[in-house]
Amino acid sequence: MSGYTSMSATPPASGIRWTAAVVLSALLALFTPSLPAIATDAPDGTSTTVAGPDAAVEAADLLATLPVKGRAPKTGYERSLFGPTWADVDRNGCDTRNDILRRDLTEVTFTSSVPCTVKTGVLADPYTGTVINFLRGTTTSSAVQIDHVVALSDAWQKGAQQLTIEQRTAFANDPLNLQATDGPTNQQKGDGDAATWLPTAKGYRCGYVARQVSVKARYGLWVTQAEHDAIADILAGCPGEPAPASVTPAAGTTVVYYANCTEVVTAGAAPLYADTPGYRSGLDGDGDGVACEG
Repeated sequence: MSGYTSMSATPPASGIRWTAAVVLSALLALFTPSLPAIATDAPDGTSTTVAGPDAAVEAADLLATLPVKGRAPKTGYERSLFGPTWADVDRNGCDTRNDILRRDLTEVTFTSSVPCTVKTGVLADPYTGTVINFLRGTTTSSAVQIDHVVALSDAWQKGAQQLTIEQRTAFANDPLNLQATDGPTNQQKGDGDAATWLPTAKGYRCGYVARQVSVKARYGLWVTQAEHDAIADILAGCPGEPAPASVTPAAGTTVVYYANCTEVVTAGAAPLYADTPGYRSGLDGDGDGVACEG
């Protein structure tokens, strides 16, 4: 798609490079037994920065710190080992699938006045370079699916068996590891790694493998030799590609929501006019187009 760019973090300042010692120190912190921090999309549509590789770390440098091993057996793998499907890990009242739809889609509408369950939206799919209209429904929702950038089964075979259930649940719901994409494309990928599957949109491949590297470093996972070489080959074509620590919401996804007029007043936003972010008829008792004016 013309003008479509990678969703990676802001490139590092000129001349900034990590030494091997600094990278190793950062990686050691990732192997502590504490639960990895979770990035969330707050109800107002903002994105918080997650713990993980610093924005100044180049993906190629971080790749060099990942262990290279063969796949462990897939024996015992079950989806339930990564926690409930689309849990509300950030306790914002919305499940992870809807959080990611809200982050990655534009022109979002919701099924109710509460900005949680996404009803419609438009996806500029980074994997295919196409634009997809999302409409919630029994036969239509699958047109847009949420991909695990590092597939759950792939993670299971490359170190996730040693993680706790809490850490695996965090992994399965980590926004850095999740991307809304074309449904058939997600199905085609399956549990493929970079050696067996890449986005058809070549302009996004650098950003895609950089996210895989960040995710694997964050959760202490390894790569196979073929996977390592495939990622290295791609990153060689985009020197300086950063290892992202978070994902920027799609343009136009900001949602302002006030539960009541007390919140409006506290935020210093009163009165709310009909064309003002946060206005909704439920706050406008007399229906005059001005809410919380009293």
